[in-house]
Amino acid sequence: MITYFNCIIPVLKAISDGREWSKKDIYEPVAKIMSLTEEEKSERIPSGPLKYQNTIEWSFLYLTKSGLVVRTKPAFVMITEEGRKLLKENPAKIDNNFLIERYPKYREWVSSYTQREQQKDDGKRETLEGFDTCRSVTPEEEIDRACRDLRENLTDELLETVKRVDPSFFEKLVIDLLLKMGYGGSRAEAGRAVGKTGDGGIDGIIDEDKLGLDKIYIQAKRWENTVGRPIVQAFVGSLAGNHSKKGIFITTSDFTKDAREYIEKIDSRISLVDGRKLVELMIDHGLGVSTSNTYEIKKVDRDYFPEDLF
Repeated sequence: MITYFNCIIPVLKAISDGREWSKKDIYEPVAKIMSLTEEEKSERIPSGPLKYQNTIEWSFLYLTKSGLVVRTKPAFVMITEEGRKLLKENPAKIDNNFLIERYPKYREWVSSYTQREQQKDDGKRETLEGFDTCRSVTPEEEIDRACRDLRENLTDELLETVKRVDPSFFEKLVIDLLLKMGYGGSRAEAGRAVGKTGDGGIDGIIDEDKLGLDKIYIQAKRWENTVGRPIVQAFVGSLAGNHSKKGIFITTSDFTKDAREYIEKIDSRISLVDGRKLVELMIDHGLGVSTSNTYEIKKVDRDYFPEDLF
């Protein structure tokens, strides 16, 4: 796995000619030195950037704080004499402790950083020696991972909440979600549509679009038991009886494998929305959830500065 530390020597090798290097021109040489596969080079972090390029980019922070490279311009670096010395030694392993023990400037930076974080977190922060334990991934990856963890927890909590609501509220929830997804017209029209129940397994009908050019039939069940093929098949039969091939089956539980396979084989366009998919759609469309915190990640605006700086 490529990390900040194991790409330090490859970066120094790539820029060992002593000339000024643009950071973006270093990625490929480093990848070649590290013998990264095409699969490794094509891997992306969830927010979009290529993982290996993102890691190399962040390694420059450690390289500059150690005095191994110097920034000549905002996006350019050059190897230093300290960098040359380290390259000649070619140590078998470079980690946080290695840099702390060898380079006073780096140790001073880490010490200052950890002290600031301890003040923010009431002292609950890593020591100097443990500084790199959370640094095997880039800050973007840490944010992405934390967001995924938070979303997973929210999904579980939201699903348990939805399962506890009464049938009338669940009906309202389905209407609100479909409206947020662009189905139907006004809420009153959608409410009347979904309120048409009892037609052989159909719980409601809603316009596919705001003009009402086509109809979608709905089955919405707040169930605990898994929904099997016979129930789904009955819903499909109800659609045929209404000369329709479009339907949405929503449940707070799940569908059996047999039910899902059945849907794949028929001509009708049926969307099976299980409990997890339901709450994921709620999160994506901002229904039943609120924003607790918003974080902005800023970067240098290259359009503002003269082009020759980059």
